[in-house]
Amino acid sequence: MDDTDKPYRARTLESTLEKASTQFPVILVTGARQTGKTTLLRHLGQENRSYVTLDDPLVLSLAKEDPALFMQRFPAPVTIDEIQYAPELLPYKWKNFK
Repeated sequence: MDDTDKPYRARTLESTLEKASTQFPVILVTGARQTGKTTLLRHLGQENRSYVTLDDPLVLSLAKEDPALFMQRFPAPVTIDEIQYAPELLPYKWKNFK
């Protein structure tokens, strides 16, 4: 059984993240490796936001080389996993967040 076959376990942090997402255009979730951050964010955003991971070399290259084009390709609302690989995205002026 891989991770995609396991039933989702609700996290205590869910309600806090849901409330924060209505008040802030960007939320950064950090923590130790393999603690379920990606699982949590994908679960919370599955109905109303797209998901992109910077583990993909082509996507990472776009994010680093042309942050504006990256944000056009993946418009808000979006969950960007592994954003630490592309710090170039952090100073980008986040627009059109609801």
